[in-house]
Amino acid sequence: MLGAIEAGGTKFVLAIGNQSGDILDKIVIPTEHPDITVPKVIDYFKDTKIKRLGLGGFGPIDINQDSPTYGQIQQSPKTAWVDYPLGAVLQEKLNIPIIIDTDVNVAAMSEAKFGSARDVDSCLYITVGTGIGAGAYYHGRTLQGLSHPEMGHIKVRRHPKDTYKGTCPYHEDCLEGLAAGPAIEKRWGKKGDQLADLPHVWEMEAYYLAQALTNYIYVLSPERIILGGGVMKQKQLFPLIRQNVIDMLNGYVSSPYLTKDKIDEYIVSPGLTDEAGIKGALHLVME
Repeated sequence: MLGAIEAGGTKFVLAIGNQSGDILDKIVIPTEHPDITVPKVIDYFKDTKIKRLGLGGFGPIDINQDSPTYGQIQQSPKTAWVDYPLGAVLQEKLNIPIIIDTDVNVAAMSEAKFGSARDVDSCLYITVGTGIGAGAYYHGRTLQGLSHPEMGHIKVRRHPKDTYKGTCPYHEDCLEGLAAGPAIEKRWGKKGDQLADLPHVWEMEAYYLAQALTNYIYVLSPERIILGGGVMKQKQLFPLIRQNVIDMLNGYVSSPYLTKDKIDEYIVSPGLTDEAGIKGALHLVME
C-alpha cells in the first residue's frame, strides 16, 4: 500500500493506492490552519500500513531532499502555513519514507504519463483557482532547480480597463494577484461561477492568462499546455485564451500548433480531470 497527498490551497486530497497506480480509497478535507488539517491527515494514514507517502504540496515549499528543511512551507500567501514543517511532521508521525514535490509538478507528471500529454515529451500544467501555479515535466522529470517554478507570480501587463490593485500579498498585481479566483471575486463582487454570462469578465481573464502562456512558450517551449483548476471550469475561457496567445505571439514562434487550426490541440484541459494531482502524488512513490 502507498499513500498520496495533494495539498492544495483550498483542500487536501488524501488517498491510498497500490504499486499499479490504482486509487483504492480517497477523502477530501479542507485546507484550514495546520493545527486543524495536519492531525486529520495523520489520522487518515496512521493505521493503513502504507509503506511510502508521496506529497504534492502547494508552494512555495522546500523540495530539495538534501535540505534540512525538506518539506517546509515557505513564504506562502497562506500565512498560517509559513515555515510549517509539513514534511518533517508527517515523517515523524507516520515513520515512513516521504517524497515531496509541488502539487502542480506532480499534476504535470501524471498528465504526461496518463493524461492529456501522453503523446509528447514535455508539458506544462497550470492550475487557476484559489491561486495560480504551474508545473513542468520534461523528458521524464519535473522541473526543479534553485527551487521549484513559481510561474503564478510573474508580472503581466495590466489590462487597459482594469483598475483593481490585485490580491497577492507579496506583489499585488502579479499574475496570481490579477487572475486567480479571489481576484475575480474581489474585482467584480461575485464568484466566477456567478459571472459566467458576462463576456467582459472572461475577456479580461483570458488577456492575463494568455500573456502568461505566451511567456512560458518563449522561455520553456513546452510541447503541450494543460489548464486546470476551478477557474478553468469556465469553458468559454479556452477559445479566448487560444486566440489571445496566437495574437500575442504574432507569428514569432513557428509551429503548426500555434495556429488557429491546431492550437486547440496544444492548449487543452486535463485528461485526468480533477485527479491529476493525487495520481501524480501517488506516482512519486510508485517509482
